[in-house]
Amino acid sequence: MFLEVEEIHNAYRGEEVLAGASLGVARGETLCVVGRSGTGKTTLLKTIAGLLVPTAGRVVLDGRDLTRIPAEKRGVVYLYQEALLFPHLSVFENIAFGLRLRKTPAAQVGAAVQRMVDELDLAGHEAKMPSQLSGGQKQRVAFGRALVIGPELMLLDEPFSNLDSETRADMQQLYKRISRQHGMTSIFVTHSVREALVMGGTIANLEAGRVRVYSSLREFIAAPESGVGREIEFWSRLGSPKVD
Repeated sequence: MFLEVEEIHNAYRGEEVLAGASLGVARGETLCVVGRSGTGKTTLLKTIAGLLVPTAGRVVLDGRDLTRIPAEKRGVVYLYQEALLFPHLSVFENIAFGLRLRKTPAAQVGAAVQRMVDELDLAGHEAKMPSQLSGGQKQRVAFGRALVIGPELMLLDEPFSNLDSETRADMQQLYKRISRQHGMTSIFVTHSVREALVMGGTIANLEAGRVRVYSSLREFIAAPESGVGREIEFWSRLGSPKVD
């Protein structure tokens, strides 16, 4: 496995949130972790990213033990629910930020950022400021800023949860397309069973501080803890609207 999370324990405000959480992600794979609010999804991502230090367990990426390595040296990018763009920088400069920080030559920065702009359907918006963008456009810029530096691993913490349903669906499809194009290795967490099904790939469930990774979509759908059965029952009860 490219990423191995081994028996991670971590606590929040004195209460254990992760109780031996383990998972593996192959190179180029997206693992979608679903779980109710408060089950520790963010704690899991922050521990992998190095923003939290586990009380026990290891995080290994491509054979390197990252457990005690600072976040900025891990080659891991964490995307939040909020885009968190720099308000004083244009779309172009927000995407270019990481490259400029690494002192990448200007010509390379321009070419790399323009490729990202085109791939993310942001052409014509390069000079706009974040305040001039829609929610979906802001997330595209944040996504581009993360992807342009070529991270080894991307962690996405419910990145589309604040978007309206139509924009959310568009972003889900955009993410899947870009992920395939770049061969991204990522963990995508969500509280939505429907989003987990849409995102596809490998699906896992986080509950009671532990992670269960399902061998197939069929196994996930059949598992009582997945919540898919409850979703199906809800929509079956709702039925079709009656027309007088």
